[in-house]
Amino acid sequence: MDYELLCNKVIAITRLTGNFIRKESMNFDASAIEFKGLNDLVSYVDKNAEKQLVRNLKKLIPEAGFTTEEKTINSKGEVYNWIIDPLDGTTNFIHGIPAYAISIALYEGELPVIGVVYEINRGEMFYTYKGGAAYLNNKEIRVSGRTALSGCLLATGFPYYQFDKQAKYMQLFSEMMQKCHGLRRIGSAAVDLAYVACGRFDAFFEYNLNAWDVAAGAYLVQQAGGNILNFNGGAEFINTREILATNAKIDGELLETIDRHFNQ
Repeated sequence: MDYELLCNKVIAITRLTGNFIRKESMNFDASAIEFKGLNDLVSYVDKNAEKQLVRNLKKLIPEAGFTTEEKTINSKGEVYNWIIDPLDGTTNFIHGIPAYAISIALYEGELPVIGVVYEINRGEMFYTYKGGAAYLNNKEIRVSGRTALSGCLLATGFPYYQFDKQAKYMQLFSEMMQKCHGLRRIGSAAVDLAYVACGRFDAFFEYNLNAWDVAAGAYLVQQAGGNILNFNGGAEFINTREILATNAKIDGELLETIDRHFNQ
């Protein structure tokens, strides 16, 4: 498999769907919002974008399976499987806040081989593939080189369900804000991870995320020289639904702080 060629085809497909989402954002009708669950929103834009992506990606690898957020398709491939979020940051999109992205990962067996995150409003295409580096609009990117947490800018997400852990998480926020240069919440995990990969953020942490939120962005971080861990420091982040993405230089202090507030 020529992963670079395949990645370029995925990028073209992603841009096409990104154009659809951008056009719809100009005249979006808020009455079209549906609720999948508490604070979990979806619209016809998410669903139609997903159908477009699936239809075009099927042409690249007909036998591949799909894991998708909006569940317009759900199938398991023997070797290859796509993991797709057609619009990560739906709440931002609905409210007209320009921070949302398309996220596409391809797995071969248990390992990622392609990751694409397209931040639509800024026209920023982050991508990586097996055998290559991580890139932003054709320029190679790397994680930051900062080693002192006091000079680092961190990103996180706020829980919007499973509030039994909220008090612990707020305590964690409080200490992190005092230890680092700043703490940001953009509202799209895919964008957060892409920003870690290119060095804008030094780390990102969040829990209760799904595979489609993080699969592509996590691979970008790894290919850009960073680390992807769970809150116990292990490598499994999808099934544990805990993710800590770092520049590989501040892991110890972050894990110690997370463990003290969140794992106890």
